[in-house]
Amino acid sequence: MPDLPRELHGRIAFLAAPTEVAESARAHFVALHGDAPPEEAAVVVALGGDGFMLETQHRFLGRNLPVYGMNCGSVGFLMNAFQPEDLPARLAVAQSATLHPLRMRAVDATGTLREALAINEVSLLRETRQAAKIRILVDGKERLPELICDGILVATPAGSTAYNLSAYGPIVPLGANLLPMTPISAFRPRRWRGALLPADAVVLFQILEPGKRPVAAVADNVEVRDIRSVEVREDRSLRMTMLFDPDHGLSERIIAEQFTV
Repeated sequence: MPDLPRELHGRIAFLAAPTEVAESARAHFVALHGDAPPEEAAVVVALGGDGFMLETQHRFLGRNLPVYGMNCGSVGFLMNAFQPEDLPARLAVAQSATLHPLRMRAVDATGTLREALAINEVSLLRETRQAAKIRILVDGKERLPELICDGILVATPAGSTAYNLSAYGPIVPLGANLLPMTPISAFRPRRWRGALLPADAVVLFQILEPGKRPVAAVADNVEVRDIRSVEVREDRSLRMTMLFDPDHGLSERIIAEQFTV
């Protein structure tokens, strides 16, 4: 449960995605509850879809400012149902989910190190018609000498229901302390379906034949092209807090998603 002040009028920052629906909702809430600058707010209410929730979390990484999302978009897996009434009451009983991002350290063809954070996943993707060839090391030990594929990703538990699920990776419950590693259209080894790694694992991807088979690395919305190697690990020094209605928490959604047919 987040430690929110009892009186929230003027302590909520309302942020909206650049859509008519979200902007209209923001105007409604600001008229009712005031609008605090994000730097002074006790809580942020994000109005939009899952993409906007990720943008908002990236914006406040390092501050661990609680974010309560309301779905004004399409899927809204990370959002609560839109309801204009009783917002202070909903915030007062909201349940919190604490997440940690992945830190990507990518070295490109020039030897330049590029770092980025991912809330959903870090993915490696082939850039041309040629399949990628990737060596995989975990905690310094070679686990797969050569994976021939369209790509591969490492996801957070929250991100395990996103691109990872589309690539037939496993859904990971919050609190499981596991990170799914999932290949994308693997050709060799053909039957390899990926791995579940401990949350403190350090993964190193090394690109084989990078000149012939160029690969890009993507951490959420940050792309680094023509990479030579990528290190991925969970950054436990950074925390994100998402708020959910009691009957629709993120842990419950992740479990329910595994029974969706």
